[in-house]
Amino acid sequence: MSYNPLLLLSYAGIAGLWVGAQVIDIPYVVNLMLLVTSILYAACHWSLTLREEQALARGESPPKEKDENGNDKESDDDDEEEEEERPQYETLTSKDAMQFPLLGSASLFGLYCAFKFFDKETVNLIISVYFSLVGVAALTATLGPTLESVGPKFLAKEIRMKHFLPESIGGKSPWVFNVSDIFALMAGIAFNVAYF
Repeated sequence: MSYNPLLLLSYAGIAGLWVGAQVIDIPYVVNLMLLVTSILYAACHWSLTLREEQALARGESPPKEKDENGNDKESDDDDEEEEEERPQYETLTSKDAMQFPLLGSASLFGLYCAFKFFDKETVNLIISVYFSLVGVAALTATLGPTLESVGPKFLAKEIRMKHFLPESIGGKSPWVFNVSDIFALMAGIAFNVAYF
């Protein structure tokens, strides 16, 4: 992962504005403009990164580097790159998009049934637990790469967790994460417990 000071600044801005708004009174317009700008920069950065990775996964070659005269540089490692296994990415298909209204309707109907058959406190507890779990996942996904890029090198060590199924049935282990992800998960759980 390359070092991008603007990306780290946008992460720091998001966290700083969130914490700052809890402690001091930040004018609404200033808070909104800085927060939206930081979120958009981070999202656009990761979107461009994902776009490049998806293009490589489809077999497209990366753009060639130019020398000082504007001519394409020759690279010796093109054959090595082609031999490497290309990652597969999921994309949204039209079939998936057509299922959104059905899934949304089912979700709203489930929420309606929950309010109809359970009392208000139970429904609020279920929704709070759901959003707490989603919050822990979001904090882990946000803090993990940040810790990996600014922390010591041992945080980038990859860990592969084995599942209980035999490899012939379950395939290779699907749980691959870094040490930074573990620290981010612990921080997310601690924050969630304190906030809940």
